[in-house]
Parts: sequence; C-alpha cells; structure tokens
Amino acid sequence: MLFKSFLLLGVFAVACYGQSKVPVYVYYESLCPDSARFVNDQLYPVAKTFKKNLDLHLVPFGKSTYTTQGSDVLFSCHHGENECYGNKVHACAIQHIQGNSYQPNISKEDLTLDYVNCLMQRAQLKDGAFPTKRCADEVKIEQWQAITDCANSTEGSQLLKQYGDVTNKLQSPLKSVPTVAFKQTYDDELQKLSVSSFRHALCKNLSPQPVECLDLPSTASATASFGTLVAVVTFLVSRLF
Repeated sequence: MLFKSFLLLGVFAVACYGQSKVPVYVYYESLCPDSARFVNDQLYPVAKTFKKNLDLHLVPFGKSTYTTQGSDVLFSCHHGENECYGNKVHACAIQHIQGNSYQPNISKEDLTLDYVNCLMQRAQLKDGAFPTKRCADEVKIEQWQAITDCANSTEGSQLLKQYGDVTNKLQSPLKSVPTVAFKQTYDDELQKLSVSSFRHALCKNLSPQPVECLDLPSTASATASFGTLVAVVTFLVSRLF
C-alpha cells in the first residue's frame, strides 16, 4: 500500500510539474516600432506557448502624458496624435472584446492577444486608417463597432487615463518602451532580458518551470531533476505492473 502511495505521489508530481503562473505587465505604445517588434516577435509566440503560465496585463500608454480640463482628458503621445487614438483603440479592445459562443475553446484573453498582435503589425504598415476593423475581420472579433465607438468617445479617454495611472505608478515617465514588469515590479536586469529574450525572462520567473523551459541553457539542472523524477516514476510503474 505504501509503495502505491509513493507511486501515486510521483505521478502527481510529474503531472503537476510546471503549473506555476506569474503576472506580467507589458507597457507599450500603439505606434512604437520597438513595441511592435516585441509584441509580434516575442510576446505573442511566447504567450501562446506558455498560456497556462502567464497572467498577461497589457498597458497601452507608454511615454504618453495627460492633463484634465473639467471632465475632458487631453493626451500627448510619444508618436503623435494618431498614436493617442491607437492607444485608445487598444484600451477599448481590452475592455470590450468577448469570447464567441461558437468558439468555446478560445477565451477573451486569447482573442484580445490575437487582436493586439494584429493591430501592432498592421499599424506599422502606415497604409491609411488605423486597422481597427481590418484586424477584427482577420481575428474574427465581433465587437469592432463597440471598440470604434469607445475610442471616439469619453469612454476611450477614461480607459486610457486609467492605463496612464497604472503606468505612472510603475515609472513616471517610463525609462523605455516597451517595458516589461513581472509582478508589477520594475527590475532593470529583467527588463533587459525581457526585451532580448522574453521566453528566457519568463522561465526565470516560473517555479517550478514547465517543460517548455527545459531546453534553455540555464535550466540544465531543472532538466536533470525532472528527468530523474520521470525515470523514478517509470521504474515504479514497471515494478507495480
């Protein structure tokens, strides 16, 4: 009986290995080439791979500033007025996108990330209007009209102001864009690592690490430990049967 208990414990350990999750805040700008490069080339593919390990918070404000005049909020953005509008589109998308009943396996978070990835890629092409509807069509987002209405109203301004407050709480102004903060805490070394290898930075903050991290050089010891665990469980199973 004791033998079976140890075996079940080992199987449970293997099954649960790497189930940790970490909150990550990404502070970016809608028309920033560096932000687009990071989102398209690093954040998006890594977030898809590490979906179960990443609690992602997108913060579309960057080095923008705002002032209030009564109920109005006036923004000044790093890459001009068009970026202020783009930041509002992102803020409104995060607020309004919902999952689709005919795609139950695709969550609101999945659709939002797909949409933001498209916006960042298409907006850099500078081929006319901001790609609000074009990306909605590509990603199959039903709420594009609500997003557009929001971005052109006081709702969009208030949402963007809230993201400004979140950004200023971290740094005012940001040292660089994009900025990546694990657990909403800025760390200079992690920032440098995140923009050069977000996957590596994420794995560094996961404990225990999922199997997707095990081929990184710094996780050799973790690989050995996990391999040993698997070998022990395999041996116990063979003895049992």
